[in-house]
Amino acid sequence: MWVAEAGACVIGFVAIDLNRQRRLGEVVMVAVDPAHQNGGLGTRLTTFALELIRNAGMTVAMVETGGDPGHAPARRVYEKAGFTLLPIARYFRAL
Repeated sequence: MWVAEAGACVIGFVAIDLNRQRRLGEVVMVAVDPAHQNGGLGTRLTTFALELIRNAGMTVAMVETGGDPGHAPARRVYEKAGFTLLPIARYFRAL
């Protein structure tokens, strides 16, 4: 996990996970403080994460987010970073 700071305040962070066997890097989470959203920080954090993943020798990067309207800004960031949305159905069932 890496953080973005403004002065002494954390204003965002990004976390990644590397699966070296599959050579897959995942952007697990990107978060930006609401007061600092819409200024490009999410894009910069995503770009930083992709550089880390690439430099670790991964050949594919993945990120997941919600399909609801509240996650539309995240989807824009990921699409801007070159991610492709795949039509995948993921089912869950409470047991």
